[in-house]
Amino acid sequence: MARHVAFDETAPTAGAAPWVERVWSVTWDLPEGVEHVNSIVPHPSVSLTVERGEVDRDGAPGPGVWVTGVTTRRFDAVCRGRGGVVGVKFHPGGFSALTGIPAAELTDRSRLADGLVPGSASLADLPLDAGAACPALCTLVEDLARGRGPDLGYAQVGLVVQHLQDPSVTRVDDLADRCGLSVRSLQRLLRQYVGVGPKWMVARRRLHDAVATIDSGYDGSLADLAAAAGWYDQNQFARDFTALVGTTPSAYRDRATAD
Repeated sequence: MARHVAFDETAPTAGAAPWVERVWSVTWDLPEGVEHVNSIVPHPSVSLTVERGEVDRDGAPGPGVWVTGVTTRRFDAVCRGRGGVVGVKFHPGGFSALTGIPAAELTDRSRLADGLVPGSASLADLPLDAGAACPALCTLVEDLARGRGPDLGYAQVGLVVQHLQDPSVTRVDDLADRCGLSVRSLQRLLRQYVGVGPKWMVARRRLHDAVATIDSGYDGSLADLAAAAGWYDQNQFARDFTALVGTTPSAYRDRATAD
């Protein structure tokens, strides 16, 4: 498949970096009758994408310039023929800080960017290559940011994300205490800027840690892995893992071992 599908990414410009994590692209040229399934484990980020060619994914029925909110479960993009996608992955909260659009309105949705993002219609013909498209995508972000003052809410989201990197944070109460917020204030903040609640954010980070541990060659018991990641109930860990990753922990480990 590596002969037919190419991935690339690049860092944003300095002017766009406060809001953008990276610019990325994927292109494909598949033989007739061959499909490539790109499985995406969700991150708490909004994306702006330019899509062309034959690709099927939930919420985006065809080519165009799309804004996609946080997807709360894994989703698959099925690629056929020739095509590609180039896009911007915003930092958590970055899109809403720039546009004022509540992130919760985009959760589990893709919407055409025209009407949401001024100037996005001009992106339709961008080259489907991260490096080549980066200047135009970052210029659009810089234009959106021009004249905007400090955003206290966005700064608080950055603090939340920072504390989430600590593996000892396994409960929403822990996260709220670290950020100096009540649980209710934390919920409102994340719904506005990220589009999901703190419980999802904490669970997603713990599950990503579990996936990374399995990918590193973990050969211990899954019960021990669940406990280390903050689950007291292995069955609940398996249900949460399956919802996010699309397969059970044991099946995922078997696949990782086979690969």
